[in-house]
Amino acid sequence: MKYMLIMRATDEARESYEQVPFKEIIEKMGAYNESLTKAGVLLAAEGLADAMTDNFLVDFSAEAPIVTDGPYGETHELFSGFWIIQTSSKEEAAEWARRCPLGPGSTLEVRRVTEMSDFAEFAETDALVNEAAWRAENGQE
Repeated sequence: MKYMLIMRATDEARESYEQVPFKEIIEKMGAYNESLTKAGVLLAAEGLADAMTDNFLVDFSAEAPIVTDGPYGETHELFSGFWIIQTSSKEEAAEWARRCPLGPGSTLEVRRVTEMSDFAEFAETDALVNEAAWRAENGQE
C-alpha cells in the first residue's frame, strides 16, 4: 500500500523550527530519509518552498478557473513537504510516520494513495485503460 505523509506545522512550530540550526534539521531529515530508503519503503520525498514564494492557488469555483497568488488563508491549510512510502500495512505506515523527526506543533497527515485496484469496477473505461498504458510506459505499477 502506498501512503502519503504530509508535513504540517502551526505558527508556534515554525517559530521553534527557526531557532534550530538549519544544518541540524537537514541532518535529522537526511537520516530519516536514509532509513526509509534502506528499508525500501521510500518512493518520493520533497520539501516545498516557503508559502510566500512563487506559489499560487487555482480556484475552480467560477466558470473559468481563477489563478491568484498567495498568501494562503490559514496556517493549517499549508503543508511544507511530503513523503510517499510503500508499506505492507497501515500499521507499518504509522510506524514510519512516528519516526519522523518533527517537533511539537507539527503533524503528519497520512493518507493512503489510491491504486488502480481501487477502481477495478471501472477498469475497462477508456480513461483507466489509457492510464494503465501510460503507467506501464513510464515504469509505474
